[in-house]
Amino acid sequence: MDGVTLPDAPWRERPGLDRLTAALGPGMARFVGGAVRDTLLGLAVTDIDLATPHPPERVVELLERAGIRAVPTGIAHGTITAISSGTVVEVTTLRRDVATDGRHATVAYTADWQADAARRDFTINALYADPMSGHVFDYFGGLADLERRHIRFIGDPLQRIAEDHLRILRFFRFLARFGDTPDAAAIAACTARANDLMALSRERIRDELLKLLVARDAVRVAGLMVEHAILKPVLPEIDAGGVARLVDLAGAEALAGIVPDAIRRLAALLPRDAEVNAAAGNRLKLSNAEKQALASAIGDDLDAGPRPLAYRIGTERAIDRLLLAGEPHRAAAIAGWTPPRLPLTGGALIDRGLRKGPDVARALRRVEDQWVAEGFPDAARAGAIADQVVAELLAPGSSA
Repeated sequence: MDGVTLPDAPWRERPGLDRLTAALGPGMARFVGGAVRDTLLGLAVTDIDLATPHPPERVVELLERAGIRAVPTGIAHGTITAISSGTVVEVTTLRRDVATDGRHATVAYTADWQADAARRDFTINALYADPMSGHVFDYFGGLADLERRHIRFIGDPLQRIAEDHLRILRFFRFLARFGDTPDAAAIAACTARANDLMALSRERIRDELLKLLVARDAVRVAGLMVEHAILKPVLPEIDAGGVARLVDLAGAEALAGIVPDAIRRLAALLPRDAEVNAAAGNRLKLSNAEKQALASAIGDDLDAGPRPLAYRIGTERAIDRLLLAGEPHRAAAIAGWTPPRLPLTGGALIDRGLRKGPDVARALRRVEDQWVAEGFPDAARAGAIADQVVAELLAPGSSA
């Protein structure tokens, strides 16, 4: 696949990008990684990365000379954030690994493009492109792998995983996003080294897992991960039953026309047990909002109907619960629906004769329950319900 050229794409026309590459000098900067890969696949590009043989201090000097802001966001690791006419680009000096411990790497700067490519994880992420000509540089067969959607480690998979244990999860995430046929050597290496995941921070595991769960082929890849016990060291709760629930959920999402959600899909993978789910959420360092969503997803009280449910727990949480219960049509019926507010307050009940105190709150709940049961009628009907409730409470013999 020699002679491949990077296609035109909107991101290549961002203001200030040409000025930035010109400041680094002819042949001294190349686009690398996701921007190149995704452009070749016809996908939208968000982040732009440049690689350069210039040491980081020289990068700062050249950018400032050209009037481009240089922020030393990761200068200790060779990365400068360049801001050129509002366009943000990460500029990183070519590197080679000196030592790794599975979580962090000690690097040395180099002028060798292939040495820089060799320290990257997958062949499809080690593609470079010249900013001027668009010529794509491919040192490890990434173009052929990209064409056949084959996710393959650069070099020995076991060595790549030993350098950074997170690459186990990254492999499956990239397989779910871009891949078709799993690479046998990669699968074998990930299976053999799955216990290495225990050495990673739970935050890193969470971030990769949640991205994976909403990828294009997440369902099939989740099944592959369970089959090979990849997640067992960090999420032993996930088993074949969880994969079956995820298959059902994905089908329900498709029928309802609702975009996949990572926490909803995590809820499908986990057993329907509040304590187990809470433990898994804590282990993954989920945010409080994510933990609440995970806990809410396993409820069963669906009899009142989708809108009353959405009114009580929120539309997003109701959609989660309905989809997980295999009710896509009812979920679709409330997609985009905003629950109304009860058009009166406790003050309206006091105006009708109730004394201030706990009876007002109880009466308001009765009014609200009836108002919800009647399908959220207008203010006039809400007022009539309030009249009825207050009259009953003020009637002779009432305990109110």
